[in-house]
Amino acid sequence: MDRRHVIKLAAAAAAAAHLPGPAVAQGAGDFPSKPITLLMGWPPGSGPDVWHRALAEVMSKHLGQPVVVENKAGASGTLAPAALVTAKPDGYTIAHMPITVLRLPVMQKVAFDPLKDFTWIIHMSGFQFVTMVRSDSPIKTMQELIEFARANPGKLTYGSPGSGTSLHIGMELIAKHTGVQFTHVPFKGTIESVTNLEGGHVMCVAGGSEAYPLIQAGKIRALAAWTEKRLPGLPDVPTLKEVGLPFVFDSPYGMAGPKGMAPAIVKKLHDAIKIAMEDPKTIEVRNRFNMVDRYMDTETYAKFQLELFEKEKKYLTDIGLARKD
Repeated sequence: MDRRHVIKLAAAAAAAAHLPGPAVAQGAGDFPSKPITLLMGWPPGSGPDVWHRALAEVMSKHLGQPVVVENKAGASGTLAPAALVTAKPDGYTIAHMPITVLRLPVMQKVAFDPLKDFTWIIHMSGFQFVTMVRSDSPIKTMQELIEFARANPGKLTYGSPGSGTSLHIGMELIAKHTGVQFTHVPFKGTIESVTNLEGGHVMCVAGGSEAYPLIQAGKIRALAAWTEKRLPGLPDVPTLKEVGLPFVFDSPYGMAGPKGMAPAIVKKLHDAIKIAMEDPKTIEVRNRFNMVDRYMDTETYAKFQLELFEKEKKYLTDIGLARKD
């Protein structure tokens, strides 16, 4: 074999190595060959953290590799998604995607573009919320809370899991609708905000699933549920609509990875998460924290995020929280 023929063969081999089709197909076929990291934007012990750990256990069995939950709490749940910007799009790093991923970029400068920097994998669920006060609070109804705020502008302090969360936006929409002023105190999650409520550092908390056991135990008083119908676990708590506030708020979320992931790997992850969502053990955990089943496949989820981003941008502009630059 002469030297020129050897060079041609080497060039052909090099070119073939860079062809996307076979390389992607092989990578997808081998995936996963090592542990997968699932980034969680809320603190350990929170409702979404507990449910994602249950999901990860079932996913691990289906995929044949460990799925390890890593907490990155902060920035209203967006620290975990933000880490995807610098992650490899190989499927080994995925993240819980709260609705704040769509909101924070409208409110402030962030290190990610919600419409360009992620590969949407699957939509999973939504949180269900309540407004609550300490059990010894003189405020016993949602109407009394509004009246206190009207008589004392800015003195009604409320805690939430952070700026831009559904709970923050919901309380501000309630304030705008009723013509009152609240003072927002952001925390890293509902557990932290409820702890501060118990300690008397805030007067009210807009929170989610982590507070339900304390409400049922009589340690915290729920004033209103933010759902379409009364929560099965809190049948005596009226909805916002029942107390004269025309709102239903939830917080849809799903799972995503870095931009540029191979469709075959996305499908493997989607299928593993879907199987985990349907496991009786994970359903029990989801129901325990009053999170609803809101499954969407990859294509539907991606379209939903685009539409939701436009809606959220309008809400934030209407209540004056959109950035001006």
